[in-house]
Amino acid sequence: MISFTSAQLTAWFAAFIFPLARILALIASAPILGNRQVPARIKVGLAFAITVIVAPTLDIPAGLDPASAQGLFILMQQIVAGLIMGFALRLVFTAVEMAGDIAGLQMGLGFASFYDPQNASFTPIVAQFLGIIAALVFLAADGHLYMLAAMYDSFREFPIGAGVPSANAFRTIAEWGGSLFNNALQFALPLIGALLIANLALGILTRSAPQLNIFAVGFPITIAIGFAALMLTIPYLAPLMEYFTHSALDSVSRAMQQLGGR
Repeated sequence: MISFTSAQLTAWFAAFIFPLARILALIASAPILGNRQVPARIKVGLAFAITVIVAPTLDIPAGLDPASAQGLFILMQQIVAGLIMGFALRLVFTAVEMAGDIAGLQMGLGFASFYDPQNASFTPIVAQFLGIIAALVFLAADGHLYMLAAMYDSFREFPIGAGVPSANAFRTIAEWGGSLFNNALQFALPLIGALLIANLALGILTRSAPQLNIFAVGFPITIAIGFAALMLTIPYLAPLMEYFTHSALDSVSRAMQQLGGR
C-alpha cells in the first residue's frame, strides 16, 4: 500500500504552487496572452502545462509551507516577479501605440478611434494599427519564445525562497520604461516632422490666399501626407520591435538579479 506523509504532500504542493504563481502572473500581465479576449481557462491551462514542465527542474528549499507566513510572503514574491516581467513586455506595445497616438493626432485622425479590448478603452485608429503590426512582428520574431526562456531563467536569477527583494528592481524597470518611450517618440518624429512642414506650408498658403477654405483643402492633404510618411516608416518598425523586445528581456534579467539580491 502506497502512503504519503503530510510533509511529503506539503513539499510537493510547494514545488508546484510557487512556480505556478510566477508563471500565471506573467501570463496574466504579458501582451497578447494577457489579452482580455483570451479566455481565463486558456491562461490557467497554459500556466499549468508550463508549470508541469518547469517545476521538476527547480531547486526549492525543503520545509517551505505555502500556508505559513513565510510561504505566503514567498508566494507574493513570485506574483510580483511575474508581474514585473509581464509589465516590462507590455510597455513595448504601449510605447508603439503611444507613437501611433501622437501620429494620429498630428494627422487629424484623433477623432477616429476604436475600442481596444486589451486596455478596455478607446484608442486612435493609427495607434491600434501600429499595435496590431507590433503584435504580428512580436510573434514572427519568436518574442513569445524569448519571453518563456526569460521566465525560466528568472528562476535561476531570482530563485524561490530568496531573501527580501531589493527595491532597485522596480527602479530598473522604471528607468528602462522612460528610455523606451523616448525611443518610441523618436520613431514618430519623422512623421511629426513631415506633418509640421505640411501645416506650415498650409499656413503660408492661407495667408497668401485668404479666400482658400483651409478646412476643405488642408484636411485631405495632412491625411495623405501622414499616410505616406507612415508607409515609409513602417518598415523600420520590425527592427525597432526586435530591439525593444531584447531590451525588455535584458531589463527583466537585471531586475530579477536585483530581486535575488545580486
